Amino acid sequence: MSTLTATPVARYSEAIPTTMRAAVYRGINDVRVETVPVPEIGPGEVLVKVAVCGICGTDLKKIHTGSHSAPRIFGHETAGTIAAVGEGVTNFAVGERVMVFHHVPCGRCYYCRKRTYAQCPVYKPAGVTAGFEPSGGGFAEYVRVMDWIARDGGVVRIPDDVPFEQAAFVEPVNTVLKGVKSLNLQPDETVLVTGQGPIGIMLAAMAARTGATVLTSDLYPGRHVIAAGYGLRNSIDAGTEDVVARTKAVTAGRGADAVIVAVGVNALIRTAMDAVRPGGKVLLFAATQHCEASFDPGAVCMDEKTLMGSYSSSFEILDEVTELVFDGYRDGFDLTRLISHRFSLEDAVEAIELASNPSESSMKILIEHNTTGHGA
Repeated sequence: MSTLTATPVARYSEAIPTTMRAAVYRGINDVRVETVPVPEIGPGEVLVKVAVCGICGTDLKKIHTGSHSAPRIFGHETAGTIAAVGEGVTNFAVGERVMVFHHVPCGRCYYCRKRTYAQCPVYKPAGVTAGFEPSGGGFAEYVRVMDWIARDGGVVRIPDDVPFEQAAFVEPVNTVLKGVKSLNLQPDETVLVTGQGPIGIMLAAMAARTGATVLTSDLYPGRHVIAAGYGLRNSIDAGTEDVVARTKAVTAGRGADAVIVAVGVNALIRTAMDAVRPGGKVLLFAATQHCEASFDPGAVCMDEKTLMGSYSSSFEILDEVTELVFDGYRDGFDLTRLISHRFSLEDAVEAIELASNPSESSMKILIEHNTTGHGA
């Protein structure tokens, strides 16, 4: 159990229990809902009572591949209420509704100066935990937010009229907007987004905000129906249509100016490289596990096609992201419509199983507890 016990918690809003329920990763494909200690906080730290936590594909890959040691408590798309603050915390108060980032860059190192924040040595370790090795911890009732996260912008207040469910999208929207910005899309360009799960839809929606023409592809027609609710109507049924041929047909034979691969399927890299025009860009967004994949090096060299990646969030764009998510809830960008299933923490194993085996009817899956919706 990773805790600090030397300094007492400064203030409490309610009696905080000594134990809590959590979905604990015990090994490959082995997650168990167990009773564990509530993490204690130290100076500069914050304890958050979790209301909701989205299930992210990166957590699923860790669970299924054993890339991370056990035991751990995953979950990083977290929103909840501050239950206690440690000594010296003056910028947050008990009872405030917040969402929490589990990574924050230092802002000073070589990588930060080069604006590759996800490679910052301070950014890489998770700074939020529900116990064990820090890993986000959102699949638990309480999380401990470490001092540099609380101090350097990793805790974001949620407006009173925005529900926890919408606020939980701040972190994933940050990651997708960062990826789209890296493409520098122009209004006269065409971008193809392969995969229309929740991340694919958000990527396509962010790409559409640039004024570019957005094509979307997916095997499930039902997902295109959901995407259309976000203004994404140039769809390609990947189960019945040739994605590359269709893309070239609507771009005078050139191919897309950019292709975003929003599914972690290596075979789609070749599809993307074939669908992008000479001189265009292919962005790998979901390739979050190290492995080998094949592609045509001549397409990179002679056709000058760029193969690139984008990973995690950027604090440079945090203000823009929070405006998108919070104001968007009021003004037509309601991301809670992407949520297809809600599970209690006690049913977290079932939730993870469903998220690991997506179907046409499953989109964003949330673990919800300790929530009254819009209230604190």
